[in-house]
Amino acid sequence: MSDGPALRLDGVSKVYGRNGSAVRALDGVSVAIPRGSFTAVMGPSGSGKSTFLHCAAGLDRATSGTAWLGSTEVSGLSERRATELRRERVGFVFQAFNLVPALTVRHNVELPLRLAGRRIDRRRVDEVLARVGLLEKRDVRPAQLSGGQQQRVAVARALITRPDVIFGDEPTGALDTMTAKSVLELLRGIVGDGGQTVVMVTHDPVAASYADTVLFLADGRLVGELAEPTAERVADRMTRLGAWA
Repeated sequence: MSDGPALRLDGVSKVYGRNGSAVRALDGVSVAIPRGSFTAVMGPSGSGKSTFLHCAAGLDRATSGTAWLGSTEVSGLSERRATELRRERVGFVFQAFNLVPALTVRHNVELPLRLAGRRIDRRRVDEVLARVGLLEKRDVRPAQLSGGQQQRVAVARALITRPDVIFGDEPTGALDTMTAKSVLELLRGIVGDGGQTVVMVTHDPVAASYADTVLFLADGRLVGELAEPTAERVADRMTRLGAWA
């Protein structure tokens, strides 16, 4: 692991389709995200938020420009190598919890290790489950948990491989306000206490206020950032972007 940024995009553009039907989802985005930071990515619908996350995480390949995860350029990797990189060095938390219903909490958390062919360290699994407050639920199945508990299992699963970056795509989008608050506090804690790097796409100014920095996208371009955000300042900036006009 190097001392540079956890994540870097240099002039990244992503075009879907071609010729007359081409859509430029990202347009020359450059940004460096420091290690041990919590970054929220916001913008109006269609601004390129999900494409930003997909290109940064190696889920999608940039049309031009380069994306780096630590010292590894992800934009030039083969599909097989990109898959290996995601398994080893990236964690994901989505709006849909994406847990395997037939597996217990413990086995859901162990899944990334099994997929990567890595040894299962039971103490590490217990430690991560304790971190998300679910150690006593390790032998139950997802259907026996609340939505908030299921999302905490998803966070534990994202943490288990000690990834360079955890990407959240609307991780609190399906949760009620109080439950969302507990998940956001958990994400804030793994950055503050654990030195983890979290990058979260959200449309919610309250969720964004838990981050250190908010990046704003509009029409595929990076149009601003806000340090030490509050929900009010984020909402004001989003209104000026025309997000809720």
